[in-house]
Amino acid sequence: MSRRVVITAGASGIGKRLAERFLEMGDRVAICDADPVAVAAMADANPSLIAQQADVTDEAQMDGFLGQVEGEWGGADVVCANAGTGGQAGLIEDLDYAAWQQCVAVNLHGSFLTCRWAARVMRAQGSGLIVLTTSTAGQWGYPYRSPYSSAKWALVGLTKTLAMELGPAGVRVNAIAPGAVEGDRMDRVVAMEAAASGKTEDEVRARYVKGVSLRSWVTADDLADMVLFLASPGASKISGQVMAVDGHTETLVP
Repeated sequence: MSRRVVITAGASGIGKRLAERFLEMGDRVAICDADPVAVAAMADANPSLIAQQADVTDEAQMDGFLGQVEGEWGGADVVCANAGTGGQAGLIEDLDYAAWQQCVAVNLHGSFLTCRWAARVMRAQGSGLIVLTTSTAGQWGYPYRSPYSSAKWALVGLTKTLAMELGPAGVRVNAIAPGAVEGDRMDRVVAMEAAASGKTEDEVRARYVKGVSLRSWVTADDLADMVLFLASPGASKISGQVMAVDGHTETLVP
């Protein structure tokens, strides 16, 4: 039977690849994304998709998106709270409070709005899987990236807590922790960190590679493989876990 899959930030990066992979398996997929152009492109390429422009920090917009999903499907089998942003880079004394709030809002508050809905519908149906996208920055200290690291650490706590709350109802909750993922987003992160640290972009990239045991970055497909496994019968007893897909991070210290 096809699964009902909901993905936030599903029109680019990891979220887009998740959506494509679930669609390839014959599942029904609904995405939202803050970028209306990317949403339109995904909808054009995948006519069966439920696709809405929505800011995950806006309760009314999220209620509209999730309300459409619930109205058409009655619930969901897999919900990926995937939306995130890198935030401002720099020493904490140099950071802007508004930028800090925005980073935490997208990464944490957006996940709250998504998970609140998922918990309600999945508890009612007695089954489901919630997957949050944290980061290896949510497992390590991360110099120059305190807003991002703090928000991603918070998602680990949310994952563990929801696994406890929802487990008795037959609902599993896990997180994936990407390392450095190839693509446009990490290109922007590298440029930002280089500017904040005084290093060159090549030096920042070399530090990321040197900091993992496998001496490599990961791809969006590597993350999709993990999520598809978590959504499979083979992972039926996995809950409350943070699944790092990162080549084994040894350090994030420059």
